[in-house]
Amino acid sequence: MSPLRKVVLIDDDEVNNFVCESIIKNENFAEEVVSFQCAEEALAHLRSAAHNSPVVFPDLIFLDINMPGMDGWSFIDEYRKLPGEVTKRCCLFMLSSAVDRKDIICAKSHEEVKDFFSKPLSIEILHFIREEFFVN
Repeated sequence: MSPLRKVVLIDDDEVNNFVCESIIKNENFAEEVVSFQCAEEALAHLRSAAHNSPVVFPDLIFLDINMPGMDGWSFIDEYRKLPGEVTKRCCLFMLSSAVDRKDIICAKSHEEVKDFFSKPLSIEILHFIREEFFVN
């Protein structure tokens, strides 16, 4: 299967973003990987893409829950305001070190969130995502 066009990582942990980028690139999972350590910056990027060039909107987003400033839940609230015709083509996944069952239940209760995964990102998670969400 050909790689996804674009994946966005949103996590305040620079090392985690580096590891995720490396795994995604080594597995030829996506042509482009863009990382943000600040959810507000990621949201600005997504807003711009949605309104100015929807073709560059990501196919997939990995979102952390616990971040300074805007956390994952607040990000989702703002993400919902983006045009539906753009966001419906994007799969949003929570990727978090949170082990609180309430966070997992809450994540899965959001219509926008396709699934919840615990860090670290693995090859197995990428294979699962590809098989479940991107095989035609």
